[in-house]
Amino acid sequence: MSFVPDAEQRLWRTVSRRKYQLTQDKVRMRNQLEGLLEEAHLKLTSLVSDLFGASGRRMLQGLAEGETDPAALAALADHRLRATQEQLRDALGACAQMHPVYRELVKMSLAELKLMEEQIDKLDQQMAELLKGHQGAVQRLAEVPGLGVDSAQQIIAQVGAAAAAFESAKNLASWVGICPGREESAEESQSDRCPKGNRTLRRILNQAAHAAVRYQGSIFELTFHRLAPRLGYQKAICAIAHRQCNLIWLILHQGVRYEERGPAVRAKSQKRRVARMIKELRSLGYQVDAAQLAAGSAR
Repeated sequence: MSFVPDAEQRLWRTVSRRKYQLTQDKVRMRNQLEGLLEEAHLKLTSLVSDLFGASGRRMLQGLAEGETDPAALAALADHRLRATQEQLRDALGACAQMHPVYRELVKMSLAELKLMEEQIDKLDQQMAELLKGHQGAVQRLAEVPGLGVDSAQQIIAQVGAAAAAFESAKNLASWVGICPGREESAEESQSDRCPKGNRTLRRILNQAAHAAVRYQGSIFELTFHRLAPRLGYQKAICAIAHRQCNLIWLILHQGVRYEERGPAVRAKSQKRRVARMIKELRSLGYQVDAAQLAAGSAR
C-alpha cells in the first residue's frame, strides 16, 4: 500500500531521521578514532569496550591535552573498569612518543563528539515536544520488551500515533516488509522472501527483536528458542519482529497496553527496566505516573 503522511507526521519523520544520521556519524567517528589510536600504537581499545564511556573520554582528554605519563592517564580510568592499572599503563605506553598531530586529531574528534551529542540532545527534546500530545502512545510502546522511549518515538514518526492508515496488523506488516513473501507460479511457491517495505521501521524492528529475545523470561525469549531450531537464527528473529509489528498495531490502533505472557520475568530486571524508562521519559519533559507505569509493566 502507498502511505503519504500528513505535514505533522512528516515533521516527526524529519527529526527522527536526522537524529539517526547523527547517531550513525557518531559510530563512524568512534571507529575512525579507534583506527587513529592504533596508528599511534596505543592499544586502548583492546581494554576499554566503550571508548566514549566516562573512563575512555577522560583518558582521551588527557591525551589531547598533552599528557605523556602512562600512569597518570591510566589513573583517570574508573576503578570499576575490568582492565587493571598495569594493563592500562602498558596499553598507553606509547603516549610519551605520541606525535603532536595525533594529539590534535584526538582533540578535534572530542570537540566534534561534543557537538554531535549536543545536537542529538536538542533533537531528543524537540521530538519529545512534538509528540507531547501523544505521550500515552509513546509510553505504551516503550513498555514492550525490546523497545524503549527512543524506539517508540521513531515508530510513531513512521506509522502515526494511532496507526490509522493501516486497517489491520497484516496491512502494517506488509507495508513494513516484515512478513513472508508469496511468489507463486502454477500454484507452487517460488519464493518466501520478505517484500520490500519501509526500511527505517524494518531496521527498528530487527534491532528490537534482537533485544527482546535476550529479555529473560519473556514470551519473546520463549518463542525464539522454540522457533530457532526449526527455522534458524535469522528467520526466528524475523518471526519475532513480525510479532512485535502486530503488537505495535494493537497498541497504537486499539489503545491497549502490553501484558507479559512469558513464564517468569524476573522482578528485579522488570523493576530496573521500569525505573530506566521513567527516568528517560522525565528527562524528555513528560509527566509520568510512576505507580501506573510500574503496575502496567507488571501485568
